[in-house]
Order: sequence, then structure tokens, then C-alpha cells
Amino acid sequence: MQVEETKIPAVKKITHPVHEDDRGYFQEIYHREKALENELEVNFVQDNFSKSCGNVLRGLHYQLNQPQGKLVQAISGKILDVAVDIRRGSPTFGDWVGVQLAEGTGRQLYIPEGFAHGFYTYTDETRVLYKCTGHYDAEDDRGIRWNDPQLDIDWPAEAPILSKKDRELPPLGKAKLFEK
Repeated sequence: MQVEETKIPAVKKITHPVHEDDRGYFQEIYHREKALENELEVNFVQDNFSKSCGNVLRGLHYQLNQPQGKLVQAISGKILDVAVDIRRGSPTFGDWVGVQLAEGTGRQLYIPEGFAHGFYTYTDETRVLYKCTGHYDAEDDRGIRWNDPQLDIDWPAEAPILSKKDRELPPLGKAKLFEK
């Protein structure tokens, strides 16, 4: 397991070895002791799975009162996974990290509590698995507009497919955020 800091130190890029042979491949997704050795002390309580067609953008989502840290991996296809620091008072407040995650690479992104999360799918039949440190609470579900000019995220598409909910999310300046 290799752990790399991103331009926001709290967000980590993780790569696990992929063991491949003529049958296919095998990869460890999570190993608690190895995570602890790399100073990633997390307690996952829920796994989520999504399937999307190409050109879909999901996010930017977070929970304010019951925040979730996430360990994200593309099980099939390829995504741009994005984390935005929404902790007021943080030295990286409003900054974002984007990492490409693709099937068979062993690459994951760990996004701690206090960040909004979203991803863009490059490929049809994209499947994404993410482990969460908190349970989903529909009443605590929040978000930020994906194309907020204040964030200036370099998304790969100008007109992605969005849910009705995601089209109506507020910009960063009008969203309820974490106080650090």
C-alpha cells in the first residue's frame, strides 16, 4: 500500500498492488493495519456503490452534522474524483483536488470529513465503490454547485449529465459549511 499526499495534505492518494495473471487480477481494497501504519486511522461503517453512464457528474456532496470520510475507487471504467475543502478557517478552504481513478490501477482517493465530494465519469458502465466513515442521512444531505466559479474546478466536460438535485445546489458562498 502506497500513500501519497495531494496538494491538500488531508486528502490522500492511495495505491494498492494489483496482482495480475492469465485469470485476471486481484487487489486488496482496504487493510486496517496497513492503513494505521500509514497514519490513516479511520473506521468505515457503510459501503456505497454507484453505476453511471459516461459524461455523468455526481456531486459535490457532503453531510454537515454527520460528516462522512470516504475511500473511493473506480471498480470499472474511469472517473475524475474531486474533493473540495469546505472547512471554514482551514488554510486550504475552497481548494480542490482531482485524481483520475480507473479500473485495474489499484488507485483510490481518501477524502476526510469536512470535504465535499463529487466525480465525473469518462466511460459508460462506470462503477464506483466507496467506503464511508459515517452513515448516510437524507436530512443532512448537502451540496455545492459543481461549476461554481469560486471553486474553478477543471472538470473534463462543460455540459455533463446531472441529477435535478445537483443542478439546484447552491454556490460555495451560499452553502452551510463546516466551521473549523
